[in-house]
Amino acid sequence: MGMLQDSEGKVHYNLGETKAAIDTLNMLKIKMKGNLTNKESTMLSGIVSELQLQFVKAPARQRELENQVAESEAVRETFTNPKDGPSEIISDEEE
Repeated sequence: MGMLQDSEGKVHYNLGETKAAIDTLNMLKIKMKGNLTNKESTMLSGIVSELQLQFVKAPARQRELENQVAESEAVRETFTNPKDGPSEIISDEEE
């Protein structure tokens, strides 16, 4: 869900696998009902709820990361090829 970086520092978003994992935990919670202590049941419910919340927030985090990467690339490109980068015309003339 883009919460952790891999060993190369990259962030991955695999929402399909995440949804499958959340669904599996929900299924286990239902199947294990009555076989868990109150503490275990509360902990499992909390984990599932937190994962669901983060799952909903993941697309916004992904868009934000993509925007940051695009901005970084634009800055890098400006310093690599300053003639091609964005520029402002600064004039001493008063209008």
